[in-house]
Amino acid sequence: MSMLRNLAELSLADAETAGGKGANLGELLAAGYPVPAGFVLTRDAYWTALEAAGVRAEVAGLHAKALTTVDDSGALASACDRLRELVRGAGLTPELKKAVEAAYTGLEARSGVAVRSSATGEDGAEASFAGMNASYTNVLDEPTLARRVVDCWASLFSPRVVSYRASRGFTGEPAIAVVVQRMVEAECSGVIFTADPRTGDRDRVVVEAVFGQGEAIVSGAVEPDTYVVAKADLRVLSARIGTQTHKIIAEAGGGDVKIALRAQAGGRRVLDDATVLELTRLASRVEDHYGVPQDIEFAIAGHKTWVVQSRPITTLPPEREGGTGALVTGLAASPGVASGAVRVLRDPAEARSLRDGEVLVARMTTPDWVPAIRRAAALVTDGGGMTCHAAVVARELGVPCVVGTGDATRVLAERTLVTVDGAKGEVRAGAVTRQAAHTAPVAVAPAAETIGTRLYVNLAMPEHAEEVAAGAVDGVGLLRAEFLLTTALRGRHPRDLLARGEEESFVDSMAESLLRITTAFGSRPVVYRATDLRSNEFRGLDGGEAFEPVENNPMIGYRGCYRYLREPDLFALELRTLARVRERSPNLHLMIPFVRTKWELEACLEVVDASPLGRQRGLRRWVMAEVPSVVYWLPEYAGLGLDGVSIGSNDLTQLMLGVDRDSTVCAELFDEADPAVLDAITRIVGIANARGITSSLCGQAPSVNAEFTDHLVKAGITSISVNPDAIGAARHAIAAAERRVLLREGPNEPEWRRQP
Repeated sequence: MSMLRNLAELSLADAETAGGKGANLGELLAAGYPVPAGFVLTRDAYWTALEAAGVRAEVAGLHAKALTTVDDSGALASACDRLRELVRGAGLTPELKKAVEAAYTGLEARSGVAVRSSATGEDGAEASFAGMNASYTNVLDEPTLARRVVDCWASLFSPRVVSYRASRGFTGEPAIAVVVQRMVEAECSGVIFTADPRTGDRDRVVVEAVFGQGEAIVSGAVEPDTYVVAKADLRVLSARIGTQTHKIIAEAGGGDVKIALRAQAGGRRVLDDATVLELTRLASRVEDHYGVPQDIEFAIAGHKTWVVQSRPITTLPPEREGGTGALVTGLAASPGVASGAVRVLRDPAEARSLRDGEVLVARMTTPDWVPAIRRAAALVTDGGGMTCHAAVVARELGVPCVVGTGDATRVLAERTLVTVDGAKGEVRAGAVTRQAAHTAPVAVAPAAETIGTRLYVNLAMPEHAEEVAAGAVDGVGLLRAEFLLTTALRGRHPRDLLARGEEESFVDSMAESLLRITTAFGSRPVVYRATDLRSNEFRGLDGGEAFEPVENNPMIGYRGCYRYLREPDLFALELRTLARVRERSPNLHLMIPFVRTKWELEACLEVVDASPLGRQRGLRRWVMAEVPSVVYWLPEYAGLGLDGVSIGSNDLTQLMLGVDRDSTVCAELFDEADPAVLDAITRIVGIANARGITSSLCGQAPSVNAEFTDHLVKAGITSISVNPDAIGAARHAIAAAERRVLLREGPNEPEWRRQP
């Protein structure tokens, strides 16, 4: 029957019905590669089940509507819940269930089977849905197999899959096939890249390997071994041995189990050179078969290597770039290479004219530009520095970005094809040969070193909260309110919202977005920095001109803590939102930004204490250390009952050195590692330790500057918070810094580590 196909019968030509994974595995099996036997429930099986239940049209219509709501997290979640409910309600038809049971029996899979989603569009050259749809291992019986097939179908409609589909422009009726294969009882497993995904070097093969099943690599829970091999002469150029705390193997009764590894076992090499070279030769043949660089998953059992998946590397930088050179240059703000037609916008209200995949060019961006940035292939601005809104948002969304070009809006002509190189800070004429996907905003496999300094993450938007929370981080050290706020306001000034009596809709929207983040992190702390939009940014919202002053220097003007005292009704609305979220997620805590003096902080804390939020048990109150006066006032601040201080290194640097951090002209003067800035940081951390409160720093410098990290660790900082893309690098830097400090200070625990 067309609803069930043997893997051996499939080839790449069957991708429409068997999905990318099924078609690729069939292609490899037919070509003689070692692929575990199996069968595929085609998309026709899925559609037949929906039609038999009478819900196919409803599912297609609801999905089309969901694609238009990806910027509204509440509406998207509701639509996806309903879609999954319809799919689960349909289930397998009796005929299909009987056919699946017969095929399963025919496999003679004594070790069970793997049940793996294979959606249309997966594992192709245009996009990889890798890891998005559900897959299950070690399925041992027919009833469980039937349930897992339906689970794979339902995973087609998770919010992240629908959002990804929308971002890639896949607007048709989605379909999904399911691959069922004999389970490989893997002693070790991993991934082979036939080109270096970090550098784009086609002359190298990169092999990552772990003990047990490959889920440990996918989740980033352990640090894999990494082997780099030269293709030309098959030399192992480097072998980096990871530290693996556990391995994943089959559970006796089905499913997986995590087995702890002792330090000696987890620190030994997974593959010897002979095996690495054998894998390299195998991968090179697979690449030759397809003609493009491949991302190949393998498993080794009983000295036999099995290929369990192969797909094109979609994010590989191009070999040759079109065009005649740089049209404009600026600061490299967010890495990645992407091409598209230029769209110059002067105001966020014009965002509706931006088509998906175009290059957004603007003088500068503020938080209300976020919906447009989400849809852009890349972002280029006239102004701004490495810490401006455009740079921060682009890095979090994984959008290639160049800022501080000076004249991009004048030089780049509308509809011209350009290539934006966010790592080099260049915009070049022409398009790359093969479009590169957005860079991943979350580090895929953060290193697993144990560190004493806590590692937190900075977040601005809820989209990536689940991915980030799955990594090796201790919580959110800085949750920026501005982007959540402007989304909830829908581009309007908050005074306009109050005038219309729409406070509840604002609280509902903000609370829903916050809960996506707080619940993802479970019991780990999420430190919410209250709104710190400057007057020029508030003025740019709809209706803002009627309420906001015109300031020549808004960076040091009407903002932060002082603004809360002048406009207590707006601050009360924010506190009410936080109180509602904490009722369900008590790991949320409050941080007050841009505090200049003791009296304003004291008055602000009184407002917090009198609010519903302040009366909740367990609330921690933090203050941002951005204004240099904090060095003088911090002992007094601590006496007001603060729990911690977080150093905002961007603002602290600009105010210590007198440099506007958004200035392109003065960019070279902005240096977080300037001795004056480091001295202030040391004093702040020392006071915090002496007063028994925690200290943190929010910034990128610890992940890119080893000396800066050394300084923080030596000073005794409690925690460091970095952007998601820097988690792995920051952990490495902190671990190395702690080792250096211990070597200098000897085996006795430093005094600051004994602080509470």
